[in-house]
Amino acid sequence: MGQLETLTTSVCIIGSGPAAHTAAVYAARAELRPILFEGWLANGIAAGGQLTTTTDVENFPGFPDGIMGAELTDKFRAQSKRFGTRIFSETVEDVDFSQRPFKVKTDSHQVEANTLIIATGAVAKRLAFKGTGETIGFWNKGISACAVCDGAAPMFRKVPLAVIGGGDSAMEEALFLTRYGSKVYIIHRRDEFRASKIMQKRALDNPKIEVLYSHSTLEAYGNEKGRLAGLKVQDLKSNDIKDLQVNGLFFAIGHEPASKFLKGQLKSDADGYILTTPGSTKTSIDGVYAAGDVQDKKFRQAITAAGTGCMAALEAEHFLQEHGFQQDKAEPTTAENEALPDNGYALL
Repeated sequence: MGQLETLTTSVCIIGSGPAAHTAAVYAARAELRPILFEGWLANGIAAGGQLTTTTDVENFPGFPDGIMGAELTDKFRAQSKRFGTRIFSETVEDVDFSQRPFKVKTDSHQVEANTLIIATGAVAKRLAFKGTGETIGFWNKGISACAVCDGAAPMFRKVPLAVIGGGDSAMEEALFLTRYGSKVYIIHRRDEFRASKIMQKRALDNPKIEVLYSHSTLEAYGNEKGRLAGLKVQDLKSNDIKDLQVNGLFFAIGHEPASKFLKGQLKSDADGYILTTPGSTKTSIDGVYAAGDVQDKKFRQAITAAGTGCMAALEAEHFLQEHGFQQDKAEPTTAENEALPDNGYALL
């Protein structure tokens, strides 16, 4: 690795989804000159996060006719840039919280920042079997990892659907889908659920739900329109294979928060979600904030992520003011402008 270009800022943001860009908009409008690292296929997903893996987004306010996930994330990015956020398409490889300013490193830059907002999200876990791919397969053509996000779409209404999983999330998603689908199958590898008893009872008492215990899914196949038409599932006790005709499949096998790069420097729960103070985005280190799905294992929605991004930026601004770290907001002189990058960040 060659010598890194070093930049300084009051606020550094790591992430690329609604939490990160909402934080960037608020920080930039407060003239804090934020730097944002959106990643380069970080966690195997394009900049923009989980929204880039969905098609129609119909539950984000302001778009009564819906909007494509990738288009929505492009708008987030454009709004951040409009107010002066400097965005780097680089993945953060290391952070150092041992002293302030904090150090954030990629393969090309080192940023020194007095506050840091972590909004790296969480990746929905998927099973890999024939027919689940994005290019050759039915991902976003009947297969999803978020029933709440996608389940109300017209393609899933009045048709049989399936959920893979055995925890509370699987029960919740199956129950949600009964509002729209004609029937919902829950496919689970074991002969009993991990879900809480109350969630199991709610699912089992619903007449629209049928459970396939001790079954695994071998293949997803499509119809002449290129959409999901059914699944090949195997009974793990008898080894019999059956054809399950469904037009929607939802993975509900958990999420993995994108927090490994922090190397345990922040307090987190057993699953890796960053712990924050209730009613706040404050983490275990002063001046470090966590927003979006990296700290939210319950709701995991674009709109809730955006809300916590706003909170994080406001809390960072207050921290800077209280501790005397506020940058001089005066505009640089013409000579200074000529010596700085296009948006006025100082090079050390």
